[in-house]
Amino acid sequence: MFGSSAARPRAVAPPPSVSVEFPVSETVLPRSAPPGWRGPLLLALAGVLWGTGGFAGSVLQGLTGVHPLATACYRLLVGGAVATGLLAAAGRLRRLPRTAAAVRRATAAGVLLAAFQACYFAAIAATSVSLATLITIGSVPVFVTSASALLERRLPRPALLAAVGCGVSGLVLLAGFPGSDASPGRTALGMGCALAAGVSFSALTLVNRRPVPGLDPLGITALGCLLGGVLLLPVAAATGMGLTPTPAALGALLYLGVAPTALAYLAYFGGLRRTPATAAALAVVLEPLTATLLSALLLDETLTPVGLLGAALLFAAILLEYVRPARR
Repeated sequence: MFGSSAARPRAVAPPPSVSVEFPVSETVLPRSAPPGWRGPLLLALAGVLWGTGGFAGSVLQGLTGVHPLATACYRLLVGGAVATGLLAAAGRLRRLPRTAAAVRRATAAGVLLAAFQACYFAAIAATSVSLATLITIGSVPVFVTSASALLERRLPRPALLAAVGCGVSGLVLLAGFPGSDASPGRTALGMGCALAAGVSFSALTLVNRRPVPGLDPLGITALGCLLGGVLLLPVAAATGMGLTPTPAALGALLYLGVAPTALAYLAYFGGLRRTPATAAALAVVLEPLTATLLSALLLDETLTPVGLLGAALLFAAILLEYVRPARR
């Protein structure tokens, strides 16, 4: 995959007015999935795949000693390369739109992805993983719900407010009220960086809630991840990006780029087209839930009763926002 050029099949180009899009739901979901459930299922899949990313990243760092910020850079570059390869295999690489709207959308996605990763890892460096994750992920549904209410000029639904409340409360219980050994100044800086990461991801969600003609979820995933990875290169290079390409390290890197990056963002951007931005924002709470369950299953970590209550509240948040609309 790395450094090799994908062969482009000969295909008749469609007329300029025809938009050929990558069938996201048919690619990552079974065809038997009911149409009304495809959006929520895509978003849930994205959250679960993101939850495996932390585990894969930890494996890669344990094998290579590479800095977490360099891991994030590799992740975006590999994910973007995989998505670009899928575009090339479908014969669609040269048919990506070159309109001003498409350029603005791809640029915004790349900048926001890079900002999210940089701010998140800066928050971890200043405080702790638990506190940075709690603030970043917990703030996303709050920011998106608040921004959507302002943009739409109407109050959020009671069920949505209940879902956001369950999600934030569940995260607090699951994280176990994390603290920080850093000084008050560094803790405040870290919390600010975590909030900035939450704002970046919230903006990514809101910006991509409306599609750009000709730029489907695969295209925005490819362009956004590649640009985000390139923007992170200077900072990541300063931390050291050298790694020994052992089979295990390459396998972990490939998984990190494919599943929790290329496929996850493909599913997320695809789900955004079928569901409100507020529902998409709640999908992020599945990331720490999945990571916690993986740690319990694979690393024999014990989930406390308080943690179990937090997990139950996270499930309740998803059900309140995803199941209720499907019954309308």
